[in-house]
Amino acid sequence: MSIVSDPARPRHTRKVLLLAAALLLGGALCAAAIALFVIFFAGHERGAGTAQALPASPAVVAARTEHQRPVAPENAKDILFGDLHVHTTFSGDAFLMSLPIVQGEGAHPPADACDYARICSGLDFWSITDHAEFVDEHRWAETKAAVRQCNAISGQADHPDLVTYLGWEWTQVGLTPESHFGHKNVIFLDQDDSKVPTRPIAASGDIFEVDPWAFPNPLTFIATPLLDFAHRQEYFDFIRFVREVEAVPNCPEGVDVHDLPTSCREVAGTPDALFAKLDQWGFESLVIPHGTTWGLYTPPGYTFDKSLKKTNHDPDRQSLIEVFSGHGNSETFRDWRDIAWDATGNPVCPAPRRDYEPCCWRAGDIVRSRCGDLPRGECDRRVEKAKIDFLLSGAAGHNAVPGTAVEDWGNCGQCTDCFDPSFNYRPGGSAQYALALTNFDDDANPARFHFGFLASSDNHSARPGTGYKEYARQEMTESAGQRDKTVYEGTSMRQGPKTPTSEAIVPGRSEVPYAMLADTERQASFFMTGGLVGVHAASRDRQAIWDGLKRREVYGTSGDRILLWFDLQNGPGGTVLPMGSKIHLGEPPKFKVRAVGALEQLPGCPTWSADRITPERLARLCANECFNPGTRRHRITRIEVIRIRPQATKGEDIARLIEDPWKSFPCADSDTGVCEVQFDDASFPTDGRDSVYYVRAIQEPTPAVNAGGLRCQEWDENGVCTAVKPCYGDYRTPYEDDCVAPNEERAWSSPIYVDR
Repeated sequence: MSIVSDPARPRHTRKVLLLAAALLLGGALCAAAIALFVIFFAGHERGAGTAQALPASPAVVAARTEHQRPVAPENAKDILFGDLHVHTTFSGDAFLMSLPIVQGEGAHPPADACDYARICSGLDFWSITDHAEFVDEHRWAETKAAVRQCNAISGQADHPDLVTYLGWEWTQVGLTPESHFGHKNVIFLDQDDSKVPTRPIAASGDIFEVDPWAFPNPLTFIATPLLDFAHRQEYFDFIRFVREVEAVPNCPEGVDVHDLPTSCREVAGTPDALFAKLDQWGFESLVIPHGTTWGLYTPPGYTFDKSLKKTNHDPDRQSLIEVFSGHGNSETFRDWRDIAWDATGNPVCPAPRRDYEPCCWRAGDIVRSRCGDLPRGECDRRVEKAKIDFLLSGAAGHNAVPGTAVEDWGNCGQCTDCFDPSFNYRPGGSAQYALALTNFDDDANPARFHFGFLASSDNHSARPGTGYKEYARQEMTESAGQRDKTVYEGTSMRQGPKTPTSEAIVPGRSEVPYAMLADTERQASFFMTGGLVGVHAASRDRQAIWDGLKRREVYGTSGDRILLWFDLQNGPGGTVLPMGSKIHLGEPPKFKVRAVGALEQLPGCPTWSADRITPERLARLCANECFNPGTRRHRITRIEVIRIRPQATKGEDIARLIEDPWKSFPCADSDTGVCEVQFDDASFPTDGRDSVYYVRAIQEPTPAVNAGGLRCQEWDENGVCTAVKPCYGDYRTPYEDDCVAPNEERAWSSPIYVDR
């Protein structure tokens, strides 16, 4: 019965109800009008900005170059340091992390990255690699203009203080090992419109495509400005950004890239499609896989195998791999597994080992602790179900047991004996696994990866090369989270579901907030300040650096500017061949390694920086701490040699082919900081196997942000971690706590490939 038409109600009651209904309707219309205004009119366009720093003087550049080539071998090339993996707030996740509600500092556009690389980190080169999925026609034009501007103020083209490359990140994520290929940075030699693609090439099949609700709809953020009214414009701008991204249509399929409209999103769902499009463009480019062991989004059970199939690999473009970044180390293989399968293809939870506890097993233990008075048989059933539900949930497995805290998961899923491992480590994606792998699809021509090794930052606040000092965790790493408990408890940003149960689930949209598909709360304990690329280059210009990358005459460091040379001494005719070389040899290969520790850093910024940038910008970008080398060098304590003998027959056990370390040489303390060793492989001619060799130069321990990971506090009788002290990205860890722990910084040479 209608409220207002009931004749039995008094007239004044009906008037009150009519007024209330009108007010409610008016309120709803007002709220709708406000929401529409916020979505369509309140946000501002965030541009690329303008680089403000003046270039470093020739004297400063000369001094830096001299620091990077002391006691170099005779006729050696210069070593130049860079970062080829940098995001600005043109990337959606970077924009999200910049918001004040998650302790962000506000927008950091491409121009900030130029000034940071020049003044704060003092790099020789860097590349912008924003996520292609978020870079529309307008932002791509601004990105190119920002890159050209950064290069234009770098001084002489043949001797610039800083070289800036143009690129993007192809961000593919599959929900299963079969559909997952992972992330790749695509970088171009040139910067002119006529020599680079008209639009970046995005991935499909990633989490934004497979689960569109995983990235927020603009309506999600309508209430956020009310929670943080003082910074409301930041959220209005983000809402506009998301709306603009969602409004871009995908380009039609099956059309040559040159014939596509400029205003659509070009998509490549798999590596073969990406390489085909790059072939159509025909421009000089590099494609660099990264984050290959990072379990935040990589499904359990992932391996590199299918990426070595002929159609999924382009050995000319894809000749480098990132072994370290601000997300940790991706070098090391381990023979434990996070998932197994039975004879019928169903998932099985592997049993824990002393050095590794699968998180599926921990899920079962959590459920067992909640069984209470349940009959033992029923409890056992729920425990086994929890293990399988965890595995069926893929990278969202932490949501399979409702009502858990970060501490409940202990140290499960982590490589406990790896150097600075990436979170929820996937060993099948490691660089060592990739180099031990052979594809036998073509028996006459088996395929292998011949990667060079590099490192970068994967920074998301426009800060290339953050690893020069270990400070300001919240600004220099990707740590982010709610700034106070009220926001954490009152928004969907808390990991959920929240109510503890003794029955596991396979989480779906109704149970898990969009932002918590990935285990972001535990991940915060694994964010490092980031690594660097070291390139051996004939000069410091754009082409010379590119040539060094193409030759694989490169190495990676965990952030410190360690100097490293690794050479084969007995090449054809007695030639000396550098790291990255590939050769056929019939005699024992002989090698020489020379490493020099990084210069200790002085506090603050060098005096010249104050002449090149305003004090306000120096404080905001650098936090008043710059690359500021002193005169003493850290000591290299040892050189480790790794030998890998790739599969010679199909199905060979990968673990038996990786010798890590194969040899280890202690380094004597010296005033120069130089460590030099020589070795050979006398067994190579008689082993009858191709071999791969690379070295690690290990530096004396120094404090580093998040080097302790989840910071295990207690262990059981089997050596399994039972209590952790996470380093949160949110209010639960003080903002000023940098969570430092002792760390052996290191450098990884590119391998030398020696075939029979």
